[in-house]
Amino acid sequence: MLKNKNVTVKIARAGIISALYIVTSLITAPIASGAVQVRLSEALAVLPLLFPEAVPALFIGCAFSNLITACAPLDVVLGSLITLGASILTLGVGKLIKNTFLKIFVGGLFPVLLNAFLLPVIWVYCYGAIEYVYIVQVCLLLAGQTLSVYALGCSVYLAIAKKFNKK
Repeated sequence: MLKNKNVTVKIARAGIISALYIVTSLITAPIASGAVQVRLSEALAVLPLLFPEAVPALFIGCAFSNLITACAPLDVVLGSLITLGASILTLGVGKLIKNTFLKIFVGGLFPVLLNAFLLPVIWVYCYGAIEYVYIVQVCLLLAGQTLSVYALGCSVYLAIAKKFNKK
């Protein structure tokens, strides 16, 4: 009976994380989509450090957010796969590194760097952006992702880790 309860809790937590990602993306839609974006929902990208179920939750949340905001189909698929890859790598960091500061710092690198360097490639292909704009988009995404993942995500991590007695 206890094992079934644990599975139910994990499924519920994953649903909540997905829903939070989608709602946060929609509420902040004017700044959460497009070539210049600060996707505040990316603050949740640190959650795989605490919960393995956050990996599929972030993937689903990102996919639905991209679908709802009418991204190109290839952008929906590849952008969501970038989030999935970053989440898997962040989960690995959470299992390997015990120091809280180092865990957040290293774990946050994956969503920041993968999104910043790979999303502009997709945008150039999907939306016909001029290639030289790539470096500008990388810089803007580095700034936006750093703000979301580190400034906001660190607070999210510390609050949730305290609540669940995790480090």
